[in-house]
Amino acid sequence: MIDYQPLIQRWQEDDELRGWAELLPGQIAAGLSPQRYGDLPRWLRALEALPEIAPSRCHLDRSRVGADCDPPLDTTLSAALRDTLQQLHPWRKGPFELFGVHIDTEWRSDWKWERLRAHIDDLDGRRVLDVGCGSGYHCWRMAGAGAAEVIGIDPTPLFVLQYWALRKYLRQPQVWVLPLGIQHLPAGLAAFDTVFSMGVLYHRRSPLDHLQELKDCLRPGGQLVLETLVIEGGPGASLVPEGRYARMGNVWFLPSCDTLLGWLRKLGLVDATLVDVSVTSTAEQRSTEWMRFHSLANFLDPDDSSRTIEGHPAPRRAVVTARVAG
Repeated sequence: MIDYQPLIQRWQEDDELRGWAELLPGQIAAGLSPQRYGDLPRWLRALEALPEIAPSRCHLDRSRVGADCDPPLDTTLSAALRDTLQQLHPWRKGPFELFGVHIDTEWRSDWKWERLRAHIDDLDGRRVLDVGCGSGYHCWRMAGAGAAEVIGIDPTPLFVLQYWALRKYLRQPQVWVLPLGIQHLPAGLAAFDTVFSMGVLYHRRSPLDHLQELKDCLRPGGQLVLETLVIEGGPGASLVPEGRYARMGNVWFLPSCDTLLGWLRKLGLVDATLVDVSVTSTAEQRSTEWMRFHSLANFLDPDDSSRTIEGHPAPRRAVVTARVAG
């Protein structure tokens, strides 16, 4: 059911991506290695157990990305679909709706899409990269906005298998999620018209190196769309949590918006623009039956929701755009 060969074959005929196509089989094997990921066989069994359902329509331009069918599923088949998808718990980014089954994910990722979509270049006909894409929610939305090819990358195998579960029914040959981190991409790739990095920068020990990696993926004139945690403050301000931040141990740099824009300019990106700042609410990130672990409400100070449990400023997220000089 997992078959990347059509993508590899297409890229073998593409001057920009031929070199990456040669690396992909080995990268995919490593990224989906049962020896490295002990739960992978269980997730693969769930993927194989998904019922055969022919979609009548797919919806990539709705809050709940998904598909439906005529006639609607009967109760037994609907329950089988739900139970099998639940075996791929936890579902982080979404929401999705497959044939009446609402996958109510931890994140209302559609809210983020609404905040940024008016500020990005028209995606029609563009080749797009989504770094740290999870199960691919925003990849599907990018395809729904007209992108010719969307490549998501995420090193978490569960999210990649969730993508394949969705792809079984969404059937969009231009959308792919690869089991990779950005460090696995060929250096100086310069093959994408738009690159998204959302919710990744603060997990990188060297944020400027990450921004340079993103820049190197873009063609001349291409647009970077970046979403990350920020703090209030002026130029040069940045928070480096000594311990955890909102119970996360892998948070390194939370810059102010001015600092973030300065980093982009320092790396030679042009037209660096702040397009949105919002405080993350417990309505946007929360526990659900599809993500039953602790979520944002458990990571905030119970007596002061403006602070994390550790006493840091509560999550505030900014969206910025910038461009590689043409």
